Amino acid sequence: MRGPRQRAYAKSLIDDAPQGAVVTIREAGRSIEQNAKMWAMLWDVSRAQPEGRKHTPEMWKSIFMHALKHEVQFAIGLDGEPFPVGFRSSRLSKAQMADLIEFIYWYGAQHGVGWTEET
Repeated sequence: MRGPRQRAYAKSLIDDAPQGAVVTIREAGRSIEQNAKMWAMLWDVSRAQPEGRKHTPEMWKSIFMHALKHEVQFAIGLDGEPFPVGFRSSRLSKAQMADLIEFIYWYGAQHGVGWTEET
């Protein structure tokens, strides 16, 4: 909701809602731009192999989300390798996604990751 008119409209919808209706109000989700930036950064970290860690971008995403205390679970695949299951970055709010991106920047700076993004 971006202004008073949208808030008033939402309130009128609630007033007119049938008995037993369900309403959910949540913070806006991450943007497409944030998602694209995160994946570019995850590829950069994956290619850099900091501390000799050879992980896929998907695995790095889960590692970073876990570091920020987001609920992430890992399962063991048929090949014996762990893979992430559960919490998805698509469920992050814009603010949570910004925190994740900043954390990846911090980690990359600590481990000499070269970013491919345009400056």
